[in-house]
Amino acid sequence: QTKRAIDITQEDAKVRDRYGRTTYGQSVLLARRLVEAGVRFVTVYYSPGIGGWDTHKDNFKTLGSSRLPQTDQTVSALIEDLDARGLLDETLVFWTGDFGRTPKINKDAGRDHWPQCYTVLLAGGGIRRGTVHGSSDSSGAYPKDNPVRPDDLSATLFTLLGLDPTTEMRDQLNRPVPISYGQAIGSIMS
Repeated sequence: QTKRAIDITQEDAKVRDRYGRTTYGQSVLLARRLVEAGVRFVTVYYSPGIGGWDTHKDNFKTLGSSRLPQTDQTVSALIEDLDARGLLDETLVFWTGDFGRTPKINKDAGRDHWPQCYTVLLAGGGIRRGTVHGSSDSSGAYPKDNPVRPDDLSATLFTLLGLDPTTEMRDQLNRPVPISYGQAIGSIMS
């Protein structure tokens, strides 16, 4: 089944077009095909060209010409397709970058790394549909309402995957540590 799933040329041309005929679009389509074939964990890494999402220069041009339109097309296609195939409720979609971006534009018309505030998209797999959790201040510099720490996000993901975030594991020195120090975000789960 996995071998057949990898052959995306067997997919209908309209579906391939809907995801986008880019490496990213076709990789996300492949991810959907793998999920449909029973693969339980799939990662798609999106890093077009040099720098990927690092927009340290030409931020607005880079985002406007490729990153945002491709992501909008591809991620919406995935969510709609999973839903139409009856797979969304059992498939957790987790989309994020490695950092937020500075609220100030640098001398190269870019935005640098900014860990204080960034976006995460969760869909399906136990997430309440249509939920927006939290907001930033007017410049996107800091969380304004309902801030979420990375530990809370990991606790939420573990909970949605059926794992108790307080489950202890042992580190290299045999000390007990929980798989997450956070609290699951109950208000976003269905």
